[in-house]
Amino acid sequence: MTIMSSGDRAFGPKPAPGLASKVLMGGVVLLLGAAPVEARQYAYPAKGQSAATQQKDEQACSAWATQQTGFDPARPPVAATAAPAPVTGSGARLRGAALGATVGAVSGGDVGDAAVAGAVVGGVARRSANRRAARAQNAAAEQQVMASQAGFDQARAACLTGRGYSLK
Repeated sequence: MTIMSSGDRAFGPKPAPGLASKVLMGGVVLLLGAAPVEARQYAYPAKGQSAATQQKDEQACSAWATQQTGFDPARPPVAATAAPAPVTGSGARLRGAALGATVGAVSGGDVGDAAVAGAVVGGVARRSANRRAARAQNAAAEQQVMASQAGFDQARAACLTGRGYSLK
């Protein structure tokens, strides 16, 4: 890192070259990694099955896998989306105001201004915690959908393997 001079636009550390592109690519990878991607199974007729037999077997194995797992890839469940809880009524602003007033009184500053600042900080902290909790719930719901898809794929693969297909 280099320190920018007063002639530059801003003060402080200058990011390493290419850092923005690395962060952007990391974000894209995270987004793509989080998105459910249907894994395509390729079935090779190892015992010389005809195309018509293979199609019939794949349909039967998909139906069997759906029956076994309860997951239907034609109608995948939508992961429930949790909304962050409101800050109102949590007491976070009141606790922040009390802490701010205490700090203001101890430091000899304006108690009223310190209480207002504490209330704002308390509300922001609660809102941030609510958002983190909602993100965690959404991630858990998405993982559950992905686990259901994986179970279906495993059941379908077992069925097709049992019928003499080689899978990739």
